[in-house]
Parts: sequence; structure tokens; C-alpha cells
Amino acid sequence: MNILQDLKQQYRIGDIATKLIFWNILLFIIPTLIFSLLTLFLVQINYLTWIALPENIQDFLYKPWTIITYNFFHSNLLHLVFNMIMLHFAGRIFSTYFTQKQLVSVYVLGGVFAGIIYMVSYMFLPMLANQKVLLVGASASIMAIVFATTTYQPHMNLRLALIGKVQLWHIALVFLILDLLQLPLENTGGHLSHLGGALFGFIYIKALKKGTDLGSGLNWVLDSISNLFSEKKSTPFKTVHKNAKPQPQTRTTRVVTKDKTQQQIDEILDKISQSGYDSLTKEEKEFLFKAGK
Repeated sequence: MNILQDLKQQYRIGDIATKLIFWNILLFIIPTLIFSLLTLFLVQINYLTWIALPENIQDFLYKPWTIITYNFFHSNLLHLVFNMIMLHFAGRIFSTYFTQKQLVSVYVLGGVFAGIIYMVSYMFLPMLANQKVLLVGASASIMAIVFATTTYQPHMNLRLALIGKVQLWHIALVFLILDLLQLPLENTGGHLSHLGGALFGFIYIKALKKGTDLGSGLNWVLDSISNLFSEKKSTPFKTVHKNAKPQPQTRTTRVVTKDKTQQQIDEILDKISQSGYDSLTKEEKEFLFKAGK
């Protein structure tokens, strides 16, 4: 299997956080390569102006999709790398307590909420008046994930390299203080969006504890889209043969075969969790790739 196939397999078996990282990386690499090549032909296009969130409500009304797209793109490589490391960390701790669908909800809705806070701030804060800026990056969504987990389980124990044992609320507090300290210095809009994301994470968990999942509507939309694309088109002329007597023997054989296949998949996934994907043999990688189709 080549590198591309390995990456495809990593994407297939990865959790939602892994898939979000893949999307963020692809949405940075592909447009960067395309528009960098166009500069060789003296074509200068700043694609960020079309996917980043403007600070002005009027500008936003012309590009309403930016409330979603801004938290899937990044301005430079260092920005991307740092955020993806944080997304991996935040996604792992969040998934300890919540489902993959809830992770998507907090990521997307946390970004939307943070974007609204960002635009409203530029409307009412005198310090930000008459500024023309754009907001881009997954930081606000990641803050929503971190603070959602912190609100639910603040005393979760973590061990950090060079620091040792800490609790989750310690990390969240450091992030919060850093954003507050940098508000008047630079990237004020970015730090305001971080605080907006943190606030959404807090609100999401408080509502969830009261029995309200703020992401249920988004989950319904995503499930509907997924079902729409996963439905198999049936042929208009289809003959259905029905046996007069049931055939338990055939049905039993089919179940046994399925169980053996699933057992082999489980064994390979266990091996990945213990030793990593690179520990698989070529045959195991090919089997897992075929089983994922």
C-alpha cells in the first residue's frame, strides 16, 4: 500500500477528531498550492477573503457561509500545526465522556457562537471601531471543546511532559488568562472569539445536564445528509424471489462468516491501539482497507 492508501485508511478508522484534523490540513494544503502556482502566472488571489469571517455584519451578509468556513481554514503553517495539536488533545479528552456526534456539534456550533461574539464585539466596543480585519482558524472551536470537557469534569487528571500531573481546569484557566491578557495587545478579535468559544462550551454542558442537547438540530441535519448519500439507488425493474420455507442453515452460515470477519477487524484495531498503525503487516493493512469499503 502506498502513502495515499495509508492516509485513506487512517481516515477511515480514525475518530471524528482525526477526521476534522484531516479536513483542516487538506483545506490548508490544497488552496495554498493552487493559489501559489497561480502567482507564477501573475494571478494574485487572496482566497482567505472568501472564507474568513469579516468583522462587519454588512460584509457578512454578502458571505454568510463564512460563519462556518472560517474555523476550517488557517492563515499559515504554524497556525495550522498548533491548532491541530490542540484539536488532537481536546478531541481525546472530550471523547472520554461524550459521543463523536457531540464532538462535531461542539466544534461547529462553538465556532458559530464564537463568530457571532466576534462580530457583535466589533459593533459595540469603541476600541475596535473602524477596524477592517478577518477571522480565520479553528481556535475558537477548540476552546469550546476544551471548556465543555472542563465544565463537565474539571478535576480530570492529566500528565503533561516537563510539567507532570495537572488537572484539566488548570489548563483551561491558563488558556483563559492568556486570552484575557492579550485582549488589548494584538489580535483582539481572535482572542474575543476564543472567549466566545469557551463560553459556548460552558453553556453546552450546562444545557446538556438539564436534558437539552443544543446540537440535536445539527445532528439531525448531518444524519439526513449522510443517509441521503448512503442510500442505494434501486433499479426500477426488480424481481423479488421469496422462498416458501425458511432456510435457517443459510442464515446461520452467513452470521458466522460475518462474526469471523468482525473478529479479525477487532483484532487488527486492538493491535493498532497497542502498537500503532505502522505495526500492521501488509496483509493486515490490505484486509482492513477492503473491509472499510
